[in-house]
Amino acid sequence: MLWPLAGVAVLGFLVALEVAARHYGVSGPLTRQSRELVFAPDSGPLLYAGLALTMVVLTWRQRFLALGAAIGIDLVFWLVRLLFDAPENFGNGALWVILGCAVIAVTRRTGTERTLLLKGVGLGLLLVAGHKTGDTWLLITARSRPTVLDPYVATVDHALGNPSWLVGRLVTDSGPVGSHLLGLVYGQLPLAAAVVALYQLRNVVTERRFPSHHLVRTFLVIGLVGPAVYMLFPTVGPVFAFGAGGGHWAVADVWPHTVPRIGSPHGIPFDAITPRNCMPSLHTAWATTLFIHSRKGPRAVRWAGAFWLVATLVATLGFGYHYGADLVAGAVFALTIEAAMRSLARGWDRSASLLVAYGSTVFAALLVAYRWLPVEMARYPRLFGPLLILVLATVIIGYVRTTERWEPAVVMAPELSPEPV
Repeated sequence: MLWPLAGVAVLGFLVALEVAARHYGVSGPLTRQSRELVFAPDSGPLLYAGLALTMVVLTWRQRFLALGAAIGIDLVFWLVRLLFDAPENFGNGALWVILGCAVIAVTRRTGTERTLLLKGVGLGLLLVAGHKTGDTWLLITARSRPTVLDPYVATVDHALGNPSWLVGRLVTDSGPVGSHLLGLVYGQLPLAAAVVALYQLRNVVTERRFPSHHLVRTFLVIGLVGPAVYMLFPTVGPVFAFGAGGGHWAVADVWPHTVPRIGSPHGIPFDAITPRNCMPSLHTAWATTLFIHSRKGPRAVRWAGAFWLVATLVATLGFGYHYGADLVAGAVFALTIEAAMRSLARGWDRSASLLVAYGSTVFAALLVAYRWLPVEMARYPRLFGPLLILVLATVIIGYVRTTERWEPAVVMAPELSPEPV
């Protein structure tokens, strides 16, 4: 079976990332996660989302017991912190129950039941560890990449009509209500993914097996692979490089009201705190994947997936966290990773290889063009703007057409003819 090997590979990756983080003087994902066994967690909803994913392998009675135990443990932690005037948050109980399920699987289960429960535990822990891994990656990018390439991407964005500046003004004019709603959508994307994943995994407890492919697999791979691209193309976003968020490190405080002129882009030095997490936009990649996996759900799930995609795109631009070029690259990145993960589940063939190769080629070409052709793209927006959208459209159409052919054919029953009288 491949899942134990995958678990060992993920653990090895986390250890390597922990060592790299220590090299730069920050805590790694293993340390940050271990602290949440005792100290106030960073995200309570995320920990309970991980517990919910673990509970897909439990019966309803076991789910109520697990949830009750998690809430009870959290109440105890709350009382202790209240007594010692320590920072408050919830989620420790969820983490303790997930680990308790792992102990039960090893000591009280055998055979298929042990494997199923360990898979559930691994799924819940991976969702949480994926978030910690992302945080560690961001810290490493800030420490290891002193120069950022934002002027290049800002120049490319002229070809797209400078969407971050446009949407940024719209969000600013919408007032606190619009900003709070978009902030909630942007910040709780992992929780929304967990909800869709729970729908996909709703039959695990009865079928006693996981589906061959589901949202969490792609979600985690995007989080593991994407930050590596940050190291190749470090950017901080318009609100930092061209706005008040960057302080004295910013080129100028012009976002979102004044679009910078087209010049000769060059790398600029930046602080060792702000993450270089723009290229590609992983929030766009995750929201795209969430949208794809919500298409086979009921109407409420489909509408929620569409809403989360649109709202995430608006938030990434409107808050100045990303450029339009980031979103194009993020969508191509998501479709390529999703195609690869689906191919691993169903088996590779020529169509899968061509789709993944095409998506990878387009993604690499975008990065090369952003880095070495930004001025030409900005000077000829009527050519390069539609060309960028066309390239993205070819990846979308290729993905849809190829994956539709992968779906099992539906055999229609022949209509019954009336018997002759």
